[in-house]
Amino acid sequence: MRIPKVPFLAVLSVVWSSSSAADLFKMAPSIKALAQDSVSAAGALPAAGTIAFNFLNPNAVSSSPYHPAILRRHYEQAAADKAAGEKFYKLLADYKDRDALVLGYKAAAEAIRARDASMFNKLTYVQDAARTFEQAVSLDPRNPEIRFLRFSVESNLPAFLGLSKHVDEDKELLLNAALSHPGSGLDAEAFRTVRGFLVGRGHVSEEDAQKLSKVKE
Repeated sequence: MRIPKVPFLAVLSVVWSSSSAADLFKMAPSIKALAQDSVSAAGALPAAGTIAFNFLNPNAVSSSPYHPAILRRHYEQAAADKAAGEKFYKLLADYKDRDALVLGYKAAAEAIRARDASMFNKLTYVQDAARTFEQAVSLDPRNPEIRFLRFSVESNLPAFLGLSKHVDEDKELLLNAALSHPGSGLDAEAFRTVRGFLVGRGHVSEEDAQKLSKVKE
């Protein structure tokens, strides 16, 4: 079913206005702080079976533009600033490799690009983001960082657009990961980010919010 262009673009321009995007990321603990923590945590190889928010050697931070710490810093800045959003998009626009987490951030960059694009290009970028998220998740289905990125985008789009079909499954995975902390593989800062977003935005029941409040970092 084709979605009429005018209603979609009118709604999307509101959803991805600069103010709404900034509000989205203020709800969670600072992604900038998470990026800084990732640099200090570099050097510890992930234990077997752990998932996202683990880091490689310190040299990777400076040698690769796609290191998680760098991508998180770009993401945090892009959420609040149009010029930073453009830089974030350009960094990842030509990425063709198959690192699942990098693709997750590429999808996020495409979604933020929709916020700043002209009225007639917003739909294109949101559809690009949806396809890239699908690729990222298919490569690493249980990665909570990728799911968090997709959830933070899809949960801010009107459901009637048909572009939020993964909200429930992503929320369930994130909730289970947070409740199983520290056994889920999330580091302390990642856990606070996920918990803060789920609870602060009202994405979980009061009962689950109470359970999350009792989970030790």
